[in-house]
Amino acid sequence: MHSQSVARWQHEHAFLGKKHDVHERRTWAVVALATVMMITEIVGGWLFGSMALMADGLHMSTHVAALSIAAVAYSIARKHMLNDWFSFGTGKLGELAAFASAIILAMVALLIGYESVTRLVSPVTIHFGEAIPVAALGLAVNLFSAWLLRDHDHHHDHEDEEEEGRSHYENDHAHHMDHNFRAAYIHVLADAVTSILAISALVAGLYFGWVWLDPAVGLVGTAVIAAWAWSLIKSSGAVLLDAVPGRERAELIRQRLEVEDDLVTDLHLWRLGPGHLGMMAVVVSDNPLSPDDYKARLTGIDGLSHVNIEVHACPGHSLGQQAA
Repeated sequence: MHSQSVARWQHEHAFLGKKHDVHERRTWAVVALATVMMITEIVGGWLFGSMALMADGLHMSTHVAALSIAAVAYSIARKHMLNDWFSFGTGKLGELAAFASAIILAMVALLIGYESVTRLVSPVTIHFGEAIPVAALGLAVNLFSAWLLRDHDHHHDHEDEEEEGRSHYENDHAHHMDHNFRAAYIHVLADAVTSILAISALVAGLYFGWVWLDPAVGLVGTAVIAAWAWSLIKSSGAVLLDAVPGRERAELIRQRLEVEDDLVTDLHLWRLGPGHLGMMAVVVSDNPLSPDDYKARLTGIDGLSHVNIEVHACPGHSLGQQAA
């Protein structure tokens, strides 16, 4: 059999997001910013005795770790996207990176919480005047990093979707999201919030003498980081475990395939990468069509990048259903 005759049934398994290269460059840029700011805040917190500033610096260290993991994942995914060793491509490397960074965040949250409680029990001298400018610089870097990591075109990604698909799952676009990039964005945004809390605590300590507020803000930062870590663990873990990316879409696929006496006896839908879904289905019918005919019924359903349909003739199955 000539290779040209089977070409229509062959395809690459490159399931990376549309903006993979852009997200990779921006992530590396933020890694550089986070590294500089992490060193500045940790040294400043140690010199000036500010737990809030130290906590913000330690949180910034999670940027360096998590964002570095994200950037490396982008690079590896791009380099090996056509490597057939990966059965369904490298689109899930971002989810693995997000899950790893979430674990790191949870560990850092525990560390900051422990240090904050220690400072509440045994207060230390804080040099508020020196610490405030460093915290303000940290906030500026966080806001700029958040701007770099913001998906400016997110709201335009789905404008070309077909109206029929939109009516069935208009609120179900999670499969388009680059969780690796989105996690980094939420991370720096959350850190900007903790920076604001740190500045507020330092200002209150300087003018009102509320020294206790500085480690108390460290505890608030602990709660914010822990909550974000748990949220990221759930979202990235669901993809790694091949959870169904939208029950409404799965139901739409079933409805499209089950026409007249056609019956879907097995259906699997999972995420392969940002904007890419894999689907496998088994269809039984009194009068089965070809797999291509069933695939044609799915035209217009957003994100289906790898579709396999197995068809079996099962004469009389519809009569059996009616009798039951």
